[in-house]
Amino acid sequence: MRELRSSAFWRAVLAEFLGSLLYALLGLGASLRWAPGPPSVVGAALAFGLAQTTLVQALGNVSGGHVNPAITLAFLMASQLSLPRALGYLLAQVLGMLAGAGVLYGVTPGPVRGTLGLSALHPGVGPGQGTVVELLLTAQFVLCVFASFDDRHDGRPAMAAVPVGFSLALGHLFGVR
Repeated sequence: MRELRSSAFWRAVLAEFLGSLLYALLGLGASLRWAPGPPSVVGAALAFGLAQTTLVQALGNVSGGHVNPAITLAFLMASQLSLPRALGYLLAQVLGMLAGAGVLYGVTPGPVRGTLGLSALHPGVGPGQGTVVELLLTAQFVLCVFASFDDRHDGRPAMAAVPVGFSLALGHLFGVR
């Protein structure tokens, strides 16, 4: 519980909140249909991937730049994160995502807003199939994060954000349609 009294802990939680807010705002904002025609899957995938890359790079030294509850849970399960820190991050991430969606809702015209980027299963894909695809894409993303930030990796830790962003964009390119 000493961790909860640390200013570093609260800076990290605040970083996760701000990172999640920006991630939702930028990623969902790029997913909106600003022009007639179908939304651009490539544009949305790049927006989410670039947002993840930018936020990992910017916040990595403060909180690890998780921004994503799946990453936080994976770090908790791998004993790389304490339970109080994981709970703080998860709460900050959920509130940050809600705040980001709220800001986007407030600054976007109604006709453009639509469902705010909410996706649904393709009519030919069942809930079980969708769940398996989501689990596989999340596993691919988590594995990339762990590989990119592995202390035994003798590469350039500052470049770890790039494969993480590419991994997220790849998951979107495969999974959105």
